[in-house]
Amino acid sequence: MNLTMLGTGHALVTECYNTCFVVNDGGRLLLVDGGGGELILRQLRRAGVDWRSVRDIYVTHKHTDHLLGIIWMVRVICQGMARGGYEGEARIYAHQELTGMIREISEMLLPAKETKSIGSRLQLIPVADGEELNLIGHRTSFFDIHSTKAKQFGFSMDIGGGEKLTCCGDEPFSEPERVYAAGSKWMMHEAFCLHSQAELYKPYEKNHSTVMDSCRLAEELKVRNLILYHTEDDNLAHRKELYTAEGKKYYSGNLLVPDDLETIEL
Repeated sequence: MNLTMLGTGHALVTECYNTCFVVNDGGRLLLVDGGGGELILRQLRRAGVDWRSVRDIYVTHKHTDHLLGIIWMVRVICQGMARGGYEGEARIYAHQELTGMIREISEMLLPAKETKSIGSRLQLIPVADGEELNLIGHRTSFFDIHSTKAKQFGFSMDIGGGEKLTCCGDEPFSEPERVYAAGSKWMMHEAFCLHSQAELYKPYEKNHSTVMDSCRLAEELKVRNLILYHTEDDNLAHRKELYTAEGKKYYSGNLLVPDDLETIEL
């Protein structure tokens, strides 16, 4: 079982792609978010992932840097279904407001002969706070992160042996997430910038965390492996080195600062 970061940047990056990733368990794929546009198709191809193999998609929230790539996925999947190039069914999971938005945007922008698959072969499945479903063969719990901006859900996936992978979304940790994140073997958390550069990037004004904040949290929650993402891109060439050096001052576990298209074995 592995996880490939298709993108690792925040909304306005230009040197890397917006944050989204694929969880792969023996060829069963879960795409989480889509980034901000059609480059999702390029990133999948560069990661060696055929979009025709993507059957399950989870969308955390409606911000453009997470949602617009999903509309491109809807387009190619629906087009493939209409032309006989996509076999079987596909499923998109999100909170109820967002599933409605995905359907509305798709039907506004795409031809009716393609969107006719929505609701039948392409299912839009609303998930509720605290709900559990089986995704790619793994029990997965969904939770409201209590965003101060757009409604946003994270998830915690049972990856076997009593272990879990928890994705906390792209805003600072809120107390209701603790039951899902505490003790995770793997936790994914945003880190907008180095704490030493907080005056430059002003993450708190945007309701984001620094590397220090995320690493202190992971230490408190006794997380064994921490993945940092949703970062600025000015430090990209040295991001891994800089973020790791700052993070290790506050976190004793295994700290990962992946680049776009980097694969992590879970």
